[in-house]
Amino acid sequence: MPLLSGGSLNEPAVRELSFSSAALDVAKGPPLIGHCSNPGCRTSWLQLFRQRTRPIFEAGWTCSRECTQAKLRLAVRRELDGRVQGQETHRHRIPLGLLMLEKGWISSQQLRRAVETQRRSGVLRIGEWLIRQGATDEALVTRALGLQWGCPVLSLSSGRLAGRHQLLPRLFVDAFGALPLQGSSGRILYLGFEQSVDPALAFSVQRIQCARVECGILQSSKFKDVLGSTNNQSFNSVQLAEATSEFAAAHILAKSIERAHPISSRLVRVHEWLWLRMVLKSPALPEPMDAYTSDVLCRIRV
Repeated sequence: MPLLSGGSLNEPAVRELSFSSAALDVAKGPPLIGHCSNPGCRTSWLQLFRQRTRPIFEAGWTCSRECTQAKLRLAVRRELDGRVQGQETHRHRIPLGLLMLEKGWISSQQLRRAVETQRRSGVLRIGEWLIRQGATDEALVTRALGLQWGCPVLSLSSGRLAGRHQLLPRLFVDAFGALPLQGSSGRILYLGFEQSVDPALAFSVQRIQCARVECGILQSSKFKDVLGSTNNQSFNSVQLAEATSEFAAAHILAKSIERAHPISSRLVRVHEWLWLRMVLKSPALPEPMDAYTSDVLCRIRV
């Protein structure tokens, strides 16, 4: 199993950020007679007189607020219609306790005791009870989780995680138990999960970053240490919004784009959330990431 190790992760956090031209989708503005990326645009030659080179949404320039809204309506519909896209088909997974029993890492008596305690208490996972009762240690439980999910165990010290938190909103870190990490080559983005892998989240991050994303398991104590050592200022500022319909969601997101006029922006869905990431300007050292990126999370209230 591949393990993440040192390398470029020891460099200052801001230098870990790599933005390819594909990831930024930066456009240099429309030519003399621009082509609006809204397929329903009817302004034709009048675009010649528009003093507007932004915003850019999903690699395309829009010539007016109306065209931005029209394009966002199409994008919102695409994300909501593609709910099964990127989600892993259900696969039966051997329960963690049985997997550890099969490997000979615990005895049947230890497993039975942990299961009974878990049933009575109704809290904690089976692996945590096995650790508490001295049947095994955290490293072995983490290894078993990696086998259960068919992914590597990521071996990283807390210091090497600094600087990658901004690539994922804090809300997603808390809700899905995932931390974004960068491999030593800087070309692969890893999502380190505490307990269970979320393929839908990984697929969305891959689309928003235009980079290869791999999943892995992080030891629970290390995950909590990293999260405990950060604060809300360590993450990107996020605008949260609720909408009553697809149309209202598109209106909110289009309004955010028109206000920010980003040089690049993308929309993806993460479960019930629509995630809009906007790049406001080209990255420049040593500015913090939130100086040139902004996130909007919108949920449609049913």
